[in-house]
Amino acid sequence: MLKPFLDRWRLVALLASAGMLATAHAFQTFGGYAPCTLCLRQREVYWTALGLGAAFMILVRLPGGPKWREATCWVLGLVFLVGAGLAAYHAGAEWKFWPGPTTCASTGSGISVGDMEAFLKGAEVKPPACDEAVWVFAGLSMAGWNAVISLVLVALSVMAALRERAKR
Repeated sequence: MLKPFLDRWRLVALLASAGMLATAHAFQTFGGYAPCTLCLRQREVYWTALGLGAAFMILVRLPGGPKWREATCWVLGLVFLVGAGLAAYHAGAEWKFWPGPTTCASTGSGISVGDMEAFLKGAEVKPPACDEAVWVFAGLSMAGWNAVISLVLVALSVMAALRERAKR
């Protein structure tokens, strides 16, 4: 059942990354959820995977490129593993298992009229707090779901790499 996906893993990784980026953008645009610093870092992982997926699709079609098929799957798996680690760190900060980065810790207060006046006068805007889950579904925040999805993508990357190895 997974064979068609694993045989075209570079394309699937590209499409999965595009889908995750589109989902994040939809939450931001239509749901009104502004991304915190760690949210934006997690998106960078998907932009990296998307770009590598596109480059790897070209690479494996060049003369001598097929020998790189297995390696490209391992590299994509490593990128998704970094994403899983970053998402797990973010989710842990949200659940107060450990402190988040000091650059985006919550202050415990919302936006005041004074904050809005300062913004209109050109003051720097502080991004949302990384240590507060603004959306939770089935007990997991967006960062938690991102960790789960990233781990699934890691597992599929490993399966694709092992499949490529078996073809040799």
